[in-house]
Amino acid sequence: MILLASSSQNDLSLWEQGVRSLAPVFCSTNLDSLRAELIRIKPQTLMLDNDLPNLDGPNGIAGLMKLNPETRVIILSGPLSDEMEWSLFRTGVRGCCRRDVEPEQLRSVVAAVQQGELWIRRTLSWHLLNELVMITQEKNKIRQAVGELLAHLTRREYEIATLVGNGDSNKEIARRLAITERTVKAHLTEVFRKLDVADRLKLALIVKGSISQDST
Repeated sequence: MILLASSSQNDLSLWEQGVRSLAPVFCSTNLDSLRAELIRIKPQTLMLDNDLPNLDGPNGIAGLMKLNPETRVIILSGPLSDEMEWSLFRTGVRGCCRRDVEPEQLRSVVAAVQQGELWIRRTLSWHLLNELVMITQEKNKIRQAVGELLAHLTRREYEIATLVGNGDSNKEIARRLAITERTVKAHLTEVFRKLDVADRLKLALIVKGSISQDST
């Protein structure tokens, strides 16, 4: 299902003309009815007028997306600056285009987004690249920090920490490593001290984070 949201009946008519062959179409003309329809029909795609009264820009759009995270949002608007359009993509929208787009072109936009693509202007691609670079750098910093922490452990302590990360109990760890539970507890106490963590859950998160990042 496709949900159209605009206070302009003319825009709604033109948009419906472009996409009605793709899926059943529903329309909302105000923010309250839009919220209700997002919850009620759970549309696959939302075509949203960026000038819908009381929408409140990217923050309001982010709030709408929480009502049904599976809905793919396409913003239709007048001219937008690169910064504003990028801020919309950062909220999670899947596409942006002019509200006066031709029906045939609009059909292509919706079809692409429904197939999992982004409809983004080429001039914004550098924003996307920079974002990916920053995320990668941050992940590398985290991986390095975790690695430095774990490097302070002895081989036995690291083995036990890894088994805790797998969800094993002290009894299971003792049996697997052929040592006593008392020895396991002693090693864990030292692991907690070295890593400055207070419980098994935090230890497991550190170990799991290290493993998942190393495997990518």
